[in-house]
Amino acid sequence: MKQVVIVGAGPTGATLALLLVRCGIGVTLIEAAKDFDRVFRGEALMPSGLDALAQMGLSPLLERIPHRPLAAWEFIIEGQQLFRVEEPMGASRPCTLIAQPPLLEALIEEARSHPNFEFIGGVAVKDLLWEEGRVAGVKLADGREIASSLVIGADGRGSAVRQRAGLKLITQPKSIDVLWFKLPVHPRLVEENVFYSIVSGDRVFSVFHGAEAGKLHLAWVLFPNDANEGKNANWGDIFASHSPAWLAEHFRNCRDAIAAPVRLSVLVGHCPQWHQPGALLLGDAAHPMSPVRAQGINLALRDAIVAANHLVPLLTNEANHESLDAALGKIQRDREPEILLAQRLQKREAQQGEILRSSRLVRSLLLRFPPQLRALVRRSWVERQQKMRNGSVPVRLRV
Repeated sequence: MKQVVIVGAGPTGATLALLLVRCGIGVTLIEAAKDFDRVFRGEALMPSGLDALAQMGLSPLLERIPHRPLAAWEFIIEGQQLFRVEEPMGASRPCTLIAQPPLLEALIEEARSHPNFEFIGGVAVKDLLWEEGRVAGVKLADGREIASSLVIGADGRGSAVRQRAGLKLITQPKSIDVLWFKLPVHPRLVEENVFYSIVSGDRVFSVFHGAEAGKLHLAWVLFPNDANEGKNANWGDIFASHSPAWLAEHFRNCRDAIAAPVRLSVLVGHCPQWHQPGALLLGDAAHPMSPVRAQGINLALRDAIVAANHLVPLLTNEANHESLDAALGKIQRDREPEILLAQRLQKREAQQGEILRSSRLVRSLLLRFPPQLRALVRRSWVERQQKMRNGSVPVRLRV
């Protein structure tokens, strides 16, 4: 019997699996997808996420995969710059965009160097195994059953482990979806990768150079009253009509090279309880995050560290089920305050963006502000970012 089964080989599952097997704990990591090349995966590592990887000794691994630091954040309203903030905003390293598929592949490859690690890819978990009211393993879609002392659901916002364990997800009211585009990058963003947030009329979108060489990413926000998803729209001209001149020209010139968008349905929420006897939820399975200021991957990595801190001493000493189950509640208690604060900060940021989008008067007043008042707006924004960028509680790897 394996000591731990982890369902979901995203950042949470892959890093936690590696931390556990390094300590001699037997782990089976299960991933439903056949490969990691999904259409969309979060790319932004904030200073908190970079610090988490450094604590795990994975900074050299990060240097070997495609990555690209951000140079600055710039806000443009009605074609005019409101303010700009340079990275790293007081941190030791700037926000860095990483290609997640090669990161996950590298993590699993390193875990495979340990004989106590097993990876099962391309097979979904169909159900949980139960024994005397306690989760005792998983049943796979191909009929295999894997018994374990602990099942960890790191299988994302649609978590099968959460559903099968009967754990409830409380979701926030739906406010936005996102159309995600990829297109050729502008040379200006190759030289200096600025994250542009653009508000024009009632439209809001963001543009930046992703980790993949030569690819510009564009996130176009859809609101509940947007009846037309624009499937047959001329996106190049639409983007151009809302952009400053230099970027508008680029959108027009590459209109035929804009890939069809992927619609990302935004789900935000949290589980009041992350655990059942024998089972624990982490990452998006326990607390799906808004895309605002890219919190998901960073909080997931910190989840993995805290879980390892609690679980390794128990699993290496073959603690009984009662001690193991008690630790699951401690993991939630350690992580929940930071998660809920991050969600509140994300919501506040989104609300302020909605005021800006929906009020022509507010946009006009901001653009008329003298430099001193714009500096105050800039300072306020920077202060709001710090707890999302750096984390709001100390997280240190102890195992």
